Amino acid sequence: MPIMNDTIQFNVGEHRLALEKALKLAPQDIVMEIREAGLKGRGGAGFPTGTKWLMALSAIADKKFVICNADEGEPGTFKDRVLLDEYTNLVIDGITIGGYAIQAAEAIIYLRAEYKYLHHKLERFLEEKRENNQLGNNILNSGFNFDIKIRLGSGAYVCGEETALIESLEGHRGEARNRPPFPVNTGFMGYPTIVNNVETFASAAIIISKGAEWFREIGISKSYGTKLVSISGDCKKPGVYEVPFGISINDLLKMVQADEAKAVQVGGASGQCIPESQFDRKISFEDLSTGGSVMIFNKSRDMLHILRNFMEFFVEESCGQCSPCRIGNKKLLEGVELIEQGKCSYTYLNELIELGKSMQLASKCGLGQSSPNPFISILTNFENEVFSTR
Repeated sequence: MPIMNDTIQFNVGEHRLALEKALKLAPQDIVMEIREAGLKGRGGAGFPTGTKWLMALSAIADKKFVICNADEGEPGTFKDRVLLDEYTNLVIDGITIGGYAIQAAEAIIYLRAEYKYLHHKLERFLEEKRENNQLGNNILNSGFNFDIKIRLGSGAYVCGEETALIESLEGHRGEARNRPPFPVNTGFMGYPTIVNNVETFASAAIIISKGAEWFREIGISKSYGTKLVSISGDCKKPGVYEVPFGISINDLLKMVQADEAKAVQVGGASGQCIPESQFDRKISFEDLSTGGSVMIFNKSRDMLHILRNFMEFFVEESCGQCSPCRIGNKKLLEGVELIEQGKCSYTYLNELIELGKSMQLASKCGLGQSSPNPFISILTNFENEVFSTR
């Protein structure tokens, strides 16, 4: 994994001591350290991790659960795969620390179906952790009992949403739940549950190892720490990069040697597509938030073709539970087809953009709330190109 500089590293030997250090602290101290660090969810939503863990710790219940969301289904994102494959110990220790922090006894890794080839390797690693007394009963003689299971997903994009993921784990169709109640109160099998992204757990282990103050020195404003980004598309050096929050798109493009870039899709298919005039914008929760995907398009690319690809994906992946998403995505795709045929007026285009904005407000879960993003951003930022060639 390329590293921006020597001070920001996922692969540091001392992180192996994170679990040992955590088990010497009180659960409340761990939660407050994560809160003080300002860690936000690395899956894209950006919810404060410490707040989520505090609510789960405060919940009174016979059982509690930890779920690691490894259902990396956003197009263009592949950084969690690298963490699971090459930084397995960091992720597993982060999950265990999360379990100790909320006083859970069991965790589940919800593994993307396409990552099935990692299943056996992960199971072997968990067994080694049990043999080394880092999982199971009385971990490191601390009195804490905790274990981790792996469950395979079934390839549904909507299961990246935490409540749809929980529905899937319970054996139901992957559909988002009404909220409230929230998983921290009523989650897996009705018990308090924290659901965090692979990268979030890895970051939590780093924070416990190096401290909240160290973590807050990296990044900008309210976006602390580093972010793993999966960079693909028209560049000479695609891959997974660890960068500090606040890095500009221009700096990312230089780093991966992207020549002649005219558009960058930040946040996967459900993210924003920005033109060259906005390449000074920064990767951060305040500006360009991303779960990890950065797609680069050069001047040879047809932006309408790219948009059609995205909208076909969302029509296919919508669970169909709510009408704004089920019908709205089809209408947006029909609009793309009308533009291709030269039959879409500016008036109707504006109506479709307004429909997209309504979907962002009225859809039940993050899928329908974010699926209009590429439609709105591409047709707003590249309107002249889209219509001048048709």
